[in-house]
Amino acid sequence: MLLNTPVCDFGWKAPDFTLADPDGTSFTMSDHLGDKGLMIAFICNHCPYVQAIGDRLAQDARTLMEDGIHFVAVMSNDYRQVPQDNPENMKLFAKHFDFPFLYLVDHDQSVGTAYGAVCTPDFFGLNSDGALQYRGRLDSAAMGDPQDRVPELLNAARQIAETGKGPTTQTPSMGCSIKWRR
Repeated sequence: MLLNTPVCDFGWKAPDFTLADPDGTSFTMSDHLGDKGLMIAFICNHCPYVQAIGDRLAQDARTLMEDGIHFVAVMSNDYRQVPQDNPENMKLFAKHFDFPFLYLVDHDQSVGTAYGAVCTPDFFGLNSDGALQYRGRLDSAAMGDPQDRVPELLNAARQIAETGKGPTTQTPSMGCSIKWRR
């Protein structure tokens, strides 16, 4: 089911969390806010929208990380319901796209629930205080010609890093619904 993300709730305080990647490397959100903020991407392996942006996501995340902006991805789908999204397949997916960031498993779906994530991809751009400043899409050509793209997430993250505030106009992300445990 195709869904759009809600409008950004500017200033919403992101709840802290600790999750691990499929190999057990832990990540605590509050330890990685940094002075330039943090971008959190809710993604999964099987979603055609995520697959379509995988290369651009890796490229933009690498650029942001080189700029000192932290980046992490979270997989909140119930992988018992969708085996393609299980931790072993997450490792293959991250390797295929050469993700430069940790790809974390939300086993109990508590982080996806706490954030109100609705689809994959769903991006949350936080400033250094952990306040939400971006809830939009990767780019304006998410399924179109990459040559014509406007890097909305990249531009927003840089603005947040510089000013602590996100752009007032944001285009909602769209993608497959998160597969919640029944």
